[in-house]
Amino acid sequence: MTAAGQIRTAGTFTPQLLVYFAIITFIWGSTWLVIKTQLGVVPASWAVAYRFLLGGSAMMLMALVRGKSLRIGAAGHRFALVNAVMQFVLNFNLVYRAEEHVTSGLVALSFALLIVPNALLAAAFLGQRITPGFALGSIMGIGGVALIFARDLLAPGLDTRAVALGLALAIGGVLSASVANVMQATNVGRALPAEGGLAWSMAYGGILNALLAWVLAGPPVIDTSPAFLLGLAYLGLVASAVAFRLYYAIIRAVGPGKAAYNGVVVPLVAMALSTVFEGYRWTPLAVAGGLLAMVGLVVALRSRN
Repeated sequence: MTAAGQIRTAGTFTPQLLVYFAIITFIWGSTWLVIKTQLGVVPASWAVAYRFLLGGSAMMLMALVRGKSLRIGAAGHRFALVNAVMQFVLNFNLVYRAEEHVTSGLVALSFALLIVPNALLAAAFLGQRITPGFALGSIMGIGGVALIFARDLLAPGLDTRAVALGLALAIGGVLSASVANVMQATNVGRALPAEGGLAWSMAYGGILNALLAWVLAGPPVIDTSPAFLLGLAYLGLVASAVAFRLYYAIIRAVGPGKAAYNGVVVPLVAMALSTVFEGYRWTPLAVAGGLLAMVGLVVALRSRN
């Protein structure tokens, strides 16, 4: 059976996959608060490198403890290396740099758009059909996120050149992440052991990020404060090792398009947490956007291939 055929016959969420979806959405929604602990003393490039060096090491240790093989062959290593470049190097470095030019809200909106290239690439290379229900739900979700961050989008006095640069970097990150997502649903990606393939990919990502950080920011810089170290542990172990393992399982089961809907829900979780911890105040537009995004989620995930 082809990869496309597998996706067509297994394209809906099971209860277990819905639990996975909820877990990764909460985890990645919470990283907006945690990433703030990583920036300041430590250059962004080194913060990314530390995250994936830790995550990759944890994945390898987890695989060994559980008796999972780390042998993936030469083709598997080539696949893991390309995936590392797209998912863990280009994606994260472009996004971190995008936030130097635009608000995190605009970056979040960019990642809500991940549904679009994921669905189009899956249709082109995997034969996964884009159903009317999924398309409608995706449009509703993206529109909802746009309403949530309407204040950012309509803020007076925006530096249009900075915004253009920031959005270009963010979209670059989205496209690189999309390529990595679709790779997971190919025959080669699905044939790789989930734990071993991700462990090597994340480890390669950590090493490549460290080399890039040394070139861009100089020798390693570390912050020994409890906030930084605890934040790094959360990002490396929970938001990387755990969350990506669950996310890739969803991609392999339902395809990249539906899996990418987490990019719509993550901002809702982030805003909810910001309400509790930072005093974020919901505007009527933001409330309407949140409701629209959740309705879109139901419509998109109920659609069948």
